[in-house]
Amino acid sequence: MKKTDPRLVGAIAASGLVMALWLVLMSAIVWSTLSLDEQVAVGDVLAQRAALVVVGWLVGLVLVAGVLRVLHRRYIEAPYQLLEETRVVLAATAPQKLKPRGTAEMQDLARAVNELAAQRDQLRGDMAKQVAQASVHMQQEKDRLAALMAELNQSVVVCNRDGRILLYNQRARQQFRALSPLPGLADGTELIGIGRSIYAVFDQQLLAHALERVHQSMVRGVGSPSAQFVTTTQSGQLLRVQVAPVRAGAGDGGAAPGTQATRATQALVSGFVLLLDNVTASVEEEAARDQLLHGLTEGSRASLANIQTAVEMLGYPDLEAVMRERFLGVVRDEVGAMGRRVTDLAQRATQRLKTRWPMEDMLGADLVAAAQRQIAAKCARPVTLDTVDNSLWLKVDSYTLLQALTYLAHRLVDEFEVRFLQLRLQPAGTHAQLDLVWSGQAMSNETVMSWELDSMHFGSERSPLSVRDVIERHGGEMWFERERVRHQAFFRFMLPLASVQGLVNADWGASDSSRPEFYDFDLFQMAEQGNALDDRLLSELTYTVFDTETTGLNPAGGDAIIQIGAARIVNGKLLRHECFEQLVHPGRNIPAASIPIHGITEDMVVGKPRISEVLPAFHAFAQDTVLVAHNAAFDMRFLQLQEEATGIAFHQPVLDTLLLSAVAHPHQDSHRLEAIAERFDVTVLGRHTALGDALVTAEIWLRLIPLLQSQGIYTLRQAREAAQKSYYARLKY
Repeated sequence: MKKTDPRLVGAIAASGLVMALWLVLMSAIVWSTLSLDEQVAVGDVLAQRAALVVVGWLVGLVLVAGVLRVLHRRYIEAPYQLLEETRVVLAATAPQKLKPRGTAEMQDLARAVNELAAQRDQLRGDMAKQVAQASVHMQQEKDRLAALMAELNQSVVVCNRDGRILLYNQRARQQFRALSPLPGLADGTELIGIGRSIYAVFDQQLLAHALERVHQSMVRGVGSPSAQFVTTTQSGQLLRVQVAPVRAGAGDGGAAPGTQATRATQALVSGFVLLLDNVTASVEEEAARDQLLHGLTEGSRASLANIQTAVEMLGYPDLEAVMRERFLGVVRDEVGAMGRRVTDLAQRATQRLKTRWPMEDMLGADLVAAAQRQIAAKCARPVTLDTVDNSLWLKVDSYTLLQALTYLAHRLVDEFEVRFLQLRLQPAGTHAQLDLVWSGQAMSNETVMSWELDSMHFGSERSPLSVRDVIERHGGEMWFERERVRHQAFFRFMLPLASVQGLVNADWGASDSSRPEFYDFDLFQMAEQGNALDDRLLSELTYTVFDTETTGLNPAGGDAIIQIGAARIVNGKLLRHECFEQLVHPGRNIPAASIPIHGITEDMVVGKPRISEVLPAFHAFAQDTVLVAHNAAFDMRFLQLQEEATGIAFHQPVLDTLLLSAVAHPHQDSHRLEAIAERFDVTVLGRHTALGDALVTAEIWLRLIPLLQSQGIYTLRQAREAAQKSYYARLKY
């Protein structure tokens, strides 16, 4: 649906007027040639057939209007549509062609435009090759840094001077996800992301104080200045943060407004690096140790005082036997209590030593594969894999554990002439069970016990540790079992699983080509602008592009949100790995007629959070950004109806790709999401899923920005004003 061209309406009205004037003029000429009697006769005839004259005039006007409409579409609308499509081709970053249609002349013109676009694309490609060759060294350095950051075990976040995050590694993402106050929503509801403010996590004054200390160190000429502080997160965790500067280069932008100390620091640095450690467990451990030592000290002091008093009383020769026995009982009780306290302290100290032993998060399949290779090489026997759960992550000291497995396999081969071995790994509640399986001669429990307690040695390798030591270090267990049905036996190791906080999502590191982009070094050049958002350039803004799936199309009539999906655009780039997607329980039935559209059934939303739980997470995700949606009035109405119940309001500016598509392409027949995507050659995946539609809308918005700029629409204010003048802006929900 589109607005009728006023020029066509004017042409039809003018044609009707001309036809009416022509009819009146011809009637006047004929009337003047008639005699009086003829005029009377003709007047009587016309009076009876006036309606027929009017109908004839209307039929003629309709025929003229139809001809004008065909001519308008063929010679006015079609060239305008071709012009709009040509602008899309010119603004496209990837090769794109026009579809020849219309008159033969227009088809020839479209082919000529395609030829020019192809020449442009070839020149652009040649230039891109030259630029790529010139910048290959810089890109290699960036890739090396990104790869290094991705593989670090320590959490690292790099920010520009305004606190906008421009780089973070996988460990930081996972750590902040675990620290999120809403960890169960939308895959953790990221606290950090490219272009987001680190001050959403840390107090700004705290970081400003740390940066001031860094600046003072730099002024004194310290070679590697840094500052450190400990802070509490929203989820109650303790983080130790080390702050180091990124020194400013000649090309860095000017300093942003701030305190005098902050401006002085910004003159020397273009950003800062944060090294993060979660010290909650270690602080709790230190507190427990101090409490234990305090209890031992105070308890022993009281016991010693009681013992001293009892000993002094026992020194009296005339002490009665009953009293003597009572004081001896006091000595025995206090000595026993002191012994128990010392034993408890020793046990806790031993346990703490075991837990302090360096463990690593390791994919279980990698550990089994390493054991397979090492045992086969050391024992000269084939080693097969039976059942291995590839999703298990273990918390292990892989070196000593491989030593223990190889030692046991070596003794099996040497003493029982085992011909082949097998490994299997399966989950078992909060642990994983790793089995070393073999077929052959049975052994006694005494033999197993001696192997478990002996120091490990095989070939030229010696270790002071025993298998029991290795198992105790892991806080696990090991035992020997027989499978009489299969005529097999196995050693079973119960190993700890890695904690959720320590895991690195396996999807991130599947291959180099799939590694997500967690950095944008161009943000080093960006400083916080002092002007309002309305006066900012569209190309400079950060956007949250979102979409909702609902039970129906009547928000005021009780329909509710059942899914929210969103993606972020920062510095002109769509961050596909920083998305928000969450199913929502609507609190009502999902109509059967709507299920084929969005594919969300009643079973899919059972147990999912209500909108009152989801909106705070989505609000935090969209903070400090401009909202973008297709037919945004529909989605925003659903959000607005929840303001009173949830207290969550979205006050940021909103842009609508439906309205702005009509602004950029006023002569196109359709502005549906699929039609716009086809014009821009955007692949539609996951249509009518909230995140799928949000990603398509984001791609469309990135292509609309240069088209709006070509029409003189550069700022957010200009885009909003232009959208409100669109025909579609009259839609209400």
